Amino acid sequence: MQTYSSVRLRLLGWVARRFGGKTGPVSFDGSLSMLPDSSLFPLFRDGLDPVPEVGKLREQSPVSRLPIPLGIRVWLATGYEPVRAVLGSTDGFSNDFGRFAAQIGLTAAAEPGGLGMTDPPMHTRLRRLVTPEFTMRRLARLQPRIETIVSDRLDAMARIDGPVDLLQEFALPVPALTICELLGVPYADRALVQEFSAARFDLGGGAYAPLDAINESKAYLRGLVADQRRNPGDGLIGALIRDHGDELGDQELAALADGVLTGGLETSASMLALGALVLMTQPELAEPLRSGEPADALVEELLRYLTVVQVAFPRFAVHDLEVAGVPIKAGDIIMCSLSGADRDGVLGPGMDRIDVGRPTGRSHLAFGHGLHRCVGAELARMELRTAYPALVRRFPAMRPAVDPADLPMRRASIVFGLDALPVTLEPLTP
Repeated sequence: MQTYSSVRLRLLGWVARRFGGKTGPVSFDGSLSMLPDSSLFPLFRDGLDPVPEVGKLREQSPVSRLPIPLGIRVWLATGYEPVRAVLGSTDGFSNDFGRFAAQIGLTAAAEPGGLGMTDPPMHTRLRRLVTPEFTMRRLARLQPRIETIVSDRLDAMARIDGPVDLLQEFALPVPALTICELLGVPYADRALVQEFSAARFDLGGGAYAPLDAINESKAYLRGLVADQRRNPGDGLIGALIRDHGDELGDQELAALADGVLTGGLETSASMLALGALVLMTQPELAEPLRSGEPADALVEELLRYLTVVQVAFPRFAVHDLEVAGVPIKAGDIIMCSLSGADRDGVLGPGMDRIDVGRPTGRSHLAFGHGLHRCVGAELARMELRTAYPALVRRFPAMRPAVDPADLPMRRASIVFGLDALPVTLEPLTP
């Protein structure tokens, strides 16, 4: 779970200003179009696969220079071993927001907070506070609620006449409502929080609409933290206040909660929707779930195959070093293609296809690796292991309502996903 959205929008805005020679505000819509596809290709997909250029580059040079025309040195790691090396480095690379904020015109007020853009010792302190709430033992209390949420959403889908948007009716609400349960959001506010969560990834309302949604979300969470200071609830916010209230200010606690909300929604929603698409288009994968087999192996293979977080947040070289024999200078930026690394042949043969029986001796990187590995990985697994079997058992004849090739997919996004997934639930009329 990492806080990508607000920083991503600001980064892209800065890119647009620099590349376009503008001094005033630039719309988000223009920022991507101002960069050449040769710079953005790690964020593209060919259907559900990384574009062929990623694989070709991985074979030729697993660490290579990205052609970004900004006078800065940016590298792309596409090989499994180099990506693990970069993400696992504790002294060679930094995620610290303060190291690059001044370069892109951001101020301290734009600090995203949370775990994703901090280094030790701050990261160590925050992760130590949050991690106990994400152990399997503590998360087990959520399993009955996840099952209820999934069942309720399936019931709601069944009441809809005609095609159903699986993204809006199932893939988004399941993680959003689960996170509300985890955080301790009052039941009456959950529809509002779900709206915030969905709006922050919707660019249809204009370039800065997501930023407005993020600001509204943070304002709400600051108010929730203030309320729970007086009367701590049973969720994550209340637990942190009871156990560590003197160590966390309201702003810091709200930022942590927003990071959980942000990272746990978009990634899980994308996995639920894309995984459901795979199960519909490769129905042989769904049959074992219908017969009661555990979903664990399928979930892990879908996580690897889809790797919806395509690129890890940029790392900044702290000093001169080498990655896979390539010299990296202090201050250089290195991007890690998680989707490319998870298709690397060093993991085994046939990595461009789904093989549920694949040996799992080497871990996929769908949740990242090292210091910043997703703290909510087990929660995401719980949601997927619950949702996929329930979905295919409830609607065994479910199929895409349009040609899968015509589904609206995000063209260039750190988190790959669908913008809609219309499905037909009932079998064809004879």
